Amino acid sequence: MSWRIVVISKRCKLDLKMGYMVIRSEETKRIYLDEISMVIIENIAVSITGCLLAELNARKIKVILCDEKRNPASELVSLYGSHDCSLKIKKQIGWTSDIKASVWTEIVSEKIRNQSLLLREVNQSNAAEMLNGYIKEIKFNDATNREGHAAKVYFNALFGMNFNRNADNAINAALNYGYSIILSAVNREVVSNGYLTQLGLFHDNMFNQFNLSCDIMEPLRILIDRLVYHENFAMFNSDEKHKVVNILNETIYIDGSKYTFLNAIKIYCKSIFDALNDNDTSLIQFYRYEL
Repeated sequence: MSWRIVVISKRCKLDLKMGYMVIRSEETKRIYLDEISMVIIENIAVSITGCLLAELNARKIKVILCDEKRNPASELVSLYGSHDCSLKIKKQIGWTSDIKASVWTEIVSEKIRNQSLLLREVNQSNAAEMLNGYIKEIKFNDATNREGHAAKVYFNALFGMNFNRNADNAINAALNYGYSIILSAVNREVVSNGYLTQLGLFHDNMFNQFNLSCDIMEPLRILIDRLVYHENFAMFNSDEKHKVVNILNETIYIDGSKYTFLNAIKIYCKSIFDALNDNDTSLIQFYRYEL
């Protein structure tokens, strides 16, 4: 499995040679493409050849392009991620409202459960118990929006009663950056499996081309929250961003075995698609911090 996350932060030229990505600046470096899972281009002064882009796309290596503030702004998404994408899209369009709602209910329950576990880890037991109560109150398709109620309790308990997700500060910058990285990783799996990112289970925003990925990623957000809480960033610059990106290499458990977070995302996403296609939510495999 590919494992290397390459962050390009300095002005350089990227091109392809004999199965390697070649990085040309003051010195020349080469990275074997089979080792690369993701390329993040932070510097807008980087130039990249068309042949390298084509090869990265063919190998399903996620490419994230950042803006002048070095925040993720766009990504390379293949039009044909799977050889049978037409069949997969027909299946996706045929997913019934009931199975989509059932899977969404499981996703929301798992998200709140992970939030509760994190709050307990940081000695916020009262708030954790409140979230456990919300799990018991979840209705089909989260009709009573327990997810939204849990989010308010969760963020206030984790980052303080004055915390606001819309505020301009290092915590929100880190959270948003981390969520963007996870969203891109999930996008890669959605497209690689032959599905459309636009057609979601619960998210249905006509302006959001990643509705399905936004649904699937919900239980994964907590790993970013956990990192940001423990790091307690006072600022969010290049070094801090690299710490957040490196979470994709963190070891977690899924399907009874240890995997990097990035490879666990593959297994989790595949299980979601299996559940939707087989009308069986018991097929969903969620990650665990430990066995």
